[in-house]
Amino acid sequence: MTTTFKRWVRKATAALAFVAAFSAVSSTASFAFSAEAQQMCSGDAFRLCSSEIPNIPKITACMIKHRADLSNGCRVVLDRDLAAQRKVAAQ
Repeated sequence: MTTTFKRWVRKATAALAFVAAFSAVSSTASFAFSAEAQQMCSGDAFRLCSSEIPNIPKITACMIKHRADLSNGCRVVLDRDLAAQRKVAAQ
């Protein structure tokens, strides 16, 4: 196999692991991010927090830590989802 193909396979595997991990915990209140956030932030998660995949709490902490480095779309939906979670937790 070529090096390019091996890299593609590794990235695809990591992407699937990330999506599966997000899906597995999407029903829990503490880390329930919207499908829009998953879509908008997957690239940022790989770019900034790939070492934390598939640990969702660590990915979340990493994304918050790197908030200034997130793409605009990701930052907007992440902020919205986190605000909604805080609101639910406060009730």
